[in-house]
Amino acid sequence: QVQLVESGGGLVQAGGSLRLSCVASGRVFSINGMGWYRQAPGKQREPVAVLARSGSTNYADSVKGRFTISRDNAKNTVYLQMNSLKPEDTAVYYCNTVPNSIAWGQGTQVTVSS
Repeated sequence: QVQLVESGGGLVQAGGSLRLSCVASGRVFSINGMGWYRQAPGKQREPVAVLARSGSTNYADSVKGRFTISRDNAKNTVYLQMNSLKPEDTAVYYCNTVPNSIAWGQGTQVTVSS
């Protein structure tokens, strides 16, 4: 059962922008916070942005000031707006519930060229 579906990735030049989307089931979305994670080749998956149920947000130091996490409750969707992209942002991006994760989706590939 697929409960998380990411989209919006692509190839972009350094300095460009992308907006990622993650659609979750209504129950999953409504009772949990949400987070975005990324995994680059040869590296562990790491959190990049978290939106708690309270509405508070937290960002990895590497993306502060460039990425913004938000949600649309009516669409059961969480977004990651990524601006001023850098080659080191290249990774597969995933969403999941926080603080307790469920099964991971397929993710969406973000590639930033130099």
